[in-house]
Amino acid sequence: MSVERPRLGKTEEQPTVQSRTIKRKKATVTSCGLGMAPKPKPPREFTQFRRFYDRGDLPISRNYGDEQGPIHWKVSPDLLDYHHYLPVFFDGLRETEEPYWYFAYYGTLDLIAQGPTKILAVVPQLIIPLKKDLNTREPEILCRCMAVIQALVKADPLISEALVPYYRQILPVFNEFFLDNKNIGDRIEYSQRKHNNLSDLIHETLEEMEKSGGPEAYINIKYMIPSYQSAVAGSA
Repeated sequence: MSVERPRLGKTEEQPTVQSRTIKRKKATVTSCGLGMAPKPKPPREFTQFRRFYDRGDLPISRNYGDEQGPIHWKVSPDLLDYHHYLPVFFDGLRETEEPYWYFAYYGTLDLIAQGPTKILAVVPQLIIPLKKDLNTREPEILCRCMAVIQALVKADPLISEALVPYYRQILPVFNEFFLDNKNIGDRIEYSQRKHNNLSDLIHETLEEMEKSGGPEAYINIKYMIPSYQSAVAGSA
């Protein structure tokens, strides 16, 4: 009796190499999200300041004449609605491109200098944009923030005292860079190059905040930045 040998050809139980390859490809596509391409990273957020500037809604232009100051105001800053404009300028402090950072930075300093009595009521509106600026953790932006905060607390002690309840929101980034001795001399505007590092600038800013922030300023700074030492004799 002869024994039937198994056939070596194709059978239903033995799929071809081509069919196995196709199945693998299908499985691979499915495991990668139904073949969908990965979502691109969202573009960098445009600041409110940039939108206002691009629409021509800000009464400023670069000063090319003999007029004092780096920018020209089409309307005197003291006549502006600070509730509307000052938060917008603060929002622009985190811009890194010309002319946005230039107008936001110098415009903010002008608004503080020319309207100190109008700022106190606006302080709560400044915290969110200021926090966004600080959270970039970019040395150039942090330097601008320090200069603006110093101008703010020097403009009126009441403004400095009004900032104290918000220390928990704005000082965490201060603490991160408080002991950072990285040299930033070549990365900041000329007006800030007297400082050798970001730590010095932050320390100076904290001292100004403590001196003008009232009796609760130091203890709140110390809570957020344990390594900070009082700049006011007898307050520690």
